Amino acid sequence: MTVPFLTLEEFRAVLAALPTADTAAKDAAEARNGQLTKPPGALGRLEDLAIWYAAWRGDQKPQLAAPQVLVFAGNHGVCAQGVSAFPPEVTVQMVANFEHGGAAINQLAKAFGAKMDVHALELDNPTNDFTQGPAMSEVEVVAALAAGWEAVDPKADLVVTGEMGIGNTTSAAGIAAAILGGDPADWTGRGTGVDDAGLARKTQAVADGLARNPEARADPLQALRCLGGREIAAMAGAMAAAHQHRIPVIIDGFICTAAALVLAKTADGALDHAVAGHKSAEGAHMRLLDAIGKQPLLDLGLRLGEGSGAALAIGVLKGAIACHSGMATFAEAGVSDG
Repeated sequence: MTVPFLTLEEFRAVLAALPTADTAAKDAAEARNGQLTKPPGALGRLEDLAIWYAAWRGDQKPQLAAPQVLVFAGNHGVCAQGVSAFPPEVTVQMVANFEHGGAAINQLAKAFGAKMDVHALELDNPTNDFTQGPAMSEVEVVAALAAGWEAVDPKADLVVTGEMGIGNTTSAAGIAAAILGGDPADWTGRGTGVDDAGLARKTQAVADGLARNPEARADPLQALRCLGGREIAAMAGAMAAAHQHRIPVIIDGFICTAAALVLAKTADGALDHAVAGHKSAEGAHMRLLDAIGKQPLLDLGLRLGEGSGAALAIGVLKGAIACHSGMATFAEAGVSDG
């Protein structure tokens, strides 16, 4: 689809003008939910999920048949600071694994009937080391946002974004610290499993990045440019495009939530079309979810990335929609509603 922005300011304007949910479909779905053969509220959050999904799809009795999983990969210059337990070459190797169907996300996408697309973003051209200056120029970050925007299939009825990029938990921690404040140590975790020395290097890298990029604290989009990665920007672009098409989104873990945070803090309502798939084992993830006002559907101790937790949550959403759209009403079933 055509990308409607060429600059960060134009992207900001796009976010400010995103559509809202279909209130008529929401009201009709709520009315239907009240007539289904169950006690009121008996399906808990599944009822809210189904009504939310119906409102965004504009259909009081929706189906979920064409989910899309998008995995974006990027490399990070901040890896020069020794912030990861793995070398940057692993990003390229994992992209090949995705393309050959061998990763966890491949299995989960297949299990829940999702089409999976992998987008490697200039892996031979890592972002700049943000401890020395901005990670990306405006041209570079806009190109990454546009790559995410273009990756969304308008025919999809659900989008999950995932990522691969050695060093990207450090980048996500930097974005979180810039936008939400606090000490860098509040946002840095062990990521791929760094030891205490590695964690100290990550924390110092975030502190240095904030010091070298003061504009990152002033504006979420500048935080994305100065401290982010191409794959993080692409996830933000994809989530925005999904909103433009009224396609619901399931947010993945810490890194994906950092991308979502940029949208949420740039424009009110930018994440109204999204739910949180899970709470990851990365320590600061729940604080990020609180900051965007999302309660996770699952809490399974996952810390893989790739979109894996969000893909697993497709099953929860499918169950919610199946009950809402497939159950009989009291009148249809000939059951007394009291």
